[in-house]
Amino acid sequence: MPVQRVYPPADDTTYTDEFHRVKDIVHMQIAIMALGSRGDVQPYIALGQGLTKAGHTVRLVTHENYATLAAAHGLDYRPMRGDVQAFAESDEMLALLEKGNFFAINARTAQAAHGAALEWAEDGLAACRGVDLIIVGLGGLHNALALGEKLGLPVMQTFLVPFDSTRSFPSVLLPASLRRFGGTFNFLSHGLTRQMMWQGFRAADKAARQEVLGLPPAPFWGAHGSSALPTLYGFSPSVIPKPADWGTNLHVTGYWFLDAGEDWSPPPALLDFLDAGPAPIYVGFGSMGSRKPKETTELVLGALRRTGQRAVLLSGWGGLHQADLPPSVYMADSLPHAWLFPRMAAVVHHGGAGTTAAGLRAGVPSIITPFFADQPFWGQRVVDLGVGPQPIPRKVMTVERLAAALEQAVSDTSMRERAAALGAKIRAEDGIGAAVQVISQAL
Repeated sequence: MPVQRVYPPADDTTYTDEFHRVKDIVHMQIAIMALGSRGDVQPYIALGQGLTKAGHTVRLVTHENYATLAAAHGLDYRPMRGDVQAFAESDEMLALLEKGNFFAINARTAQAAHGAALEWAEDGLAACRGVDLIIVGLGGLHNALALGEKLGLPVMQTFLVPFDSTRSFPSVLLPASLRRFGGTFNFLSHGLTRQMMWQGFRAADKAARQEVLGLPPAPFWGAHGSSALPTLYGFSPSVIPKPADWGTNLHVTGYWFLDAGEDWSPPPALLDFLDAGPAPIYVGFGSMGSRKPKETTELVLGALRRTGQRAVLLSGWGGLHQADLPPSVYMADSLPHAWLFPRMAAVVHHGGAGTTAAGLRAGVPSIITPFFADQPFWGQRVVDLGVGPQPIPRKVMTVERLAAALEQAVSDTSMRERAAALGAKIRAEDGIGAAVQVISQAL
C-alpha cells in the first residue's frame, strides 16, 4: 500500500489538532461508498471531512443526487448512476412504505439493484482505482466487497445501526412482533436478517462479478470481508452502549454529525418566524414519501391546532404541502437539522438513524412516527431513554394521538430534563475524531 509517513516538526512533540492523536500517521487515498437516502449518506460526508482534516485524500462514491451536497462540504465526488429519490418516490415504493413491511421493501430494492448492478460495478471500479482503502456502509456493502476483491483493496465496514450479532438485543431490522424473544434468538436474528438481505441481492452481485469484474460468484452465504479490519459504528455509546459480547475489533465511536456548510445562512423569514413566538415544533418525515401528502399535512395541522403549538414543517421527499398555511406554521423544503433542532421545543420525525441522532443531540424530546426497517427500533430506544413519548407508527397516526404526544413532549418536565442531559453527553463526544483515530491506527 503506497503511504506517506508524516511526523511533527522537530520543535513540537504533540499535535494540537484533535484528529492528530497518532504521532506516526499513514496518509491514504480513501474511497467512501455510501448509498441510500440523504440520512444514509450525510454521516459519511462528515466522516470524509474528518479524514480529510487528518491529512487523508477522500473521494465520496454515491448517487448522483448528492453531487452538490458533497461539493458543498469539500469532498471529491464520484457518481454511482441512478436517481435514488425518483426510486423512493415511485408509486410502488410509496405503497410499500405505507405498509411498512421491511422484507417486501428489501425485495423491491434488491430487484431495482439487479437492474443497476452492472452500472454500479462499472462506476465503482472507476471510482476506486488508485485508492488504498474502501470504507462502506450498509448501502453498497456487497458492491464494495466485490470491488475490494477485484482491486486487492481492504474494505472497512462502517454502520449507522447495529449489524453484528449480540444477545443484548435483536436485529434492529426485525418487525416489532419478533423482537420479544431475547437470548439466543437475539443473537441468531442478526445473522438471519443479514442473510435475508444478502440473498435478495445475490443474483445482482453475481451478475456484476461475472460480467463486469471478471470474478467468480461470492459464496452462497455471502462475502464477509477481512475480520482483521475493525468495524466502526457511528452512533453514541450514550444511546446504545457497546454490547458486552462484541469483540475489541468492533468500535462504537459516537455519531458522525454533518453541520451546515460555512456558506449557509438561515432564511430571514425563518429567523423572523422564530423570533415571533415561543419555540416551535419541528415536523418532517425525511425521505419517507407519501401517496397522500395533503392528508398528512392536514393531520399534522390538526394536531398543532389542538395543542396551540407553532411549527416548522419540512416537506422533504414526503411532499408535505399546504397552499394556505396559518401564520403559526413555517414550511421549507430543507433545512440543516444541526442548526434547526436546538431551536425547537420538540421534533416529530420518521425515526431514521440520522434524524434521530440529530434530535437527541439537540437535547429536546423526540416524537417518532416509524415507517419500517430500523425506525421502530429508534422509536423504542427514545422511549427507553426517557426522552420521548411512545412512537406512533405512521399508518395508525391520528390527530388525537399526535396531539397527545405533543402535549407530553412540551409539558413533561422530567422528559425534557432527560433529553437535555442526553444531548449534553452526545455533544461532548467526538465520534468523528474517534473514528479517524481507529482508521489511521488500523492501516
